[in-house]
Amino acid sequence: MTNRTPVHDVLDPGQQREEALAVYGVLFDAPQRELQALVDIAAQVCAVPRAAINIITSTQQQQIATTGFAASICAREDSMCAAVLDDTDRVVVPDASLDDRFRENPFVTGILGTVRFYASAPLTTPDGVIIGRLCVFDSQPRELVEAQEEALVAIAERVVDVLELRLRTRELEDSLAALTQTRDELHRSNEALSVFAGQVSHDLRTPLTAIMASTEMLGQQPAVAGDVWTGRLVATAHRSATRMAGMIEQILAHARVGAELHRADTDLDVVLASVLEDLAPTLEARSASVMAGELPTLPADGQQLYSVLLNLVSNAVKYARPGVPPVIEVSGERRGESWRLSVRDNGIGISAGDRDLVFGLFNRVETSVDGSGIGLATVKRIIEAHGGTIGISSVEGPGTDVWFELPAVVDGPDESDATSAA
Repeated sequence: MTNRTPVHDVLDPGQQREEALAVYGVLFDAPQRELQALVDIAAQVCAVPRAAINIITSTQQQQIATTGFAASICAREDSMCAAVLDDTDRVVVPDASLDDRFRENPFVTGILGTVRFYASAPLTTPDGVIIGRLCVFDSQPRELVEAQEEALVAIAERVVDVLELRLRTRELEDSLAALTQTRDELHRSNEALSVFAGQVSHDLRTPLTAIMASTEMLGQQPAVAGDVWTGRLVATAHRSATRMAGMIEQILAHARVGAELHRADTDLDVVLASVLEDLAPTLEARSASVMAGELPTLPADGQQLYSVLLNLVSNAVKYARPGVPPVIEVSGERRGESWRLSVRDNGIGISAGDRDLVFGLFNRVETSVDGSGIGLATVKRIIEAHGGTIGISSVEGPGTDVWFELPAVVDGPDESDATSAA
């Protein structure tokens, strides 16, 4: 996007004007139709045969729209508008041949023209830089009434508005192109990550499976089973291989999940019911209780939101306080165009300084509980792929309140086919 930072304290007026003209690009790509309409109106309002939008550079006057004659370029020293360029108000001259500023000008003396009546208003940018003037003129002396003079100033302001609109449109188009390129690059990165993770997982899974099978069989051999020390080493090797296989599966899931969305109307009450059914043995073993309010139906990928709720409810059980049965509350609340879902527990909690860290890949702030540090990073990836946000709120007393917000409605066509995610 073009830098519009004012440079008045650094550049002199001439440099400021050149910078502004470069930003607008008006000398090479003026919005002809809009400017032509304005210059025509100026001539009609002032009841004169000729009018022009004159842009003044360090060396020239360039007419970017005219009425009553063909646009041209002249030397700056010959320009009538350049003679009053720095005047911040309207200039109205009934007879230029009698005005000290213009009597020797070639457009007045007959060398280039025989202008008598001349009036103009400055073209002033929002940064206060005068880049030219809107002028009306005639070969006969005349005067303007106050309403005509005010209209001339107003039309000059509209000229600058047109230039600003063209600039903003160009900036938005550039930003959109950059965002589109970034989106495409992220999509390619997601695809490459998924392919890479799949290949690495496949390459690692095969030898790990052999190690797990070998250590399991080795542990069953009489010579190993009868030796406490050897049996312990073999069991440790088997557990480590099993844990590594689990981490590989989690890394693969993190790479793939959220990369494609298959949106459909998803009843989160049904999704949560599936989560609780699958976690029933764990919940019973820890004497955990889950209380759920009525949850919404959203346009979302049901399988991926299952993974989100499964992870959050599992964490609520996993990070319970010693000797305290977990109590988990799942609720939903409509907030404007979004739904906020909350999973709140009475566990050990997360300090304020660690609440952002837990969503990073491999970040673990509580090392007393087994975990890979991949789960919440995957949850965040899924939520953001849906166009949502996720965070952790403070709660009174012990515990954690993990929330995420998802759009209640998704603009555009039904996204039953795959949607790329950043």
